[in-house]
Amino acid sequence: MLRMFWVVVVLFAGCAHAPAAAAKLPPDAHASLYTRLGGKPAIEAVVNDFVGNVAADPRINTRFLLTNIPDFKVKLVDQLCEATGGPCVYRGRTMKVTHQHMAVTQAEFTALVEDLSRSLDTFKVPGREKSELLGALGGMQKDIVGAP
Repeated sequence: MLRMFWVVVVLFAGCAHAPAAAAKLPPDAHASLYTRLGGKPAIEAVVNDFVGNVAADPRINTRFLLTNIPDFKVKLVDQLCEATGGPCVYRGRTMKVTHQHMAVTQAEFTALVEDLSRSLDTFKVPGREKSELLGALGGMQKDIVGAP
């Protein structure tokens, strides 16, 4: 399961915003993405929902049949927490190493992003934060999608 959830980590990695744009935002908008998302409890809730979406998604759920789901959730939460500016430390493998022999297809990557987007919508994550998370995913795609 960790194999595909690196995507989520990527989502949270690209959350910086331009200083000029930030200057026009209310003071709380200057907070880290971690804080704006609601901290670790909010990340845990999204991850739990996301894992459920993936488990129910026939396009990708077989990729996670041999995954230790409880361990995967812990690592994914730590990864997202750290990537969004929170106090956690992710100690898992890089996305490139994790996926190097998996031959993840573009369609599988898209399905995962759709499952994450659905979870973000379920928790009514505001557009700005959702865009920051999903926008960061594009940069990691090259480390995830591809042939062995």
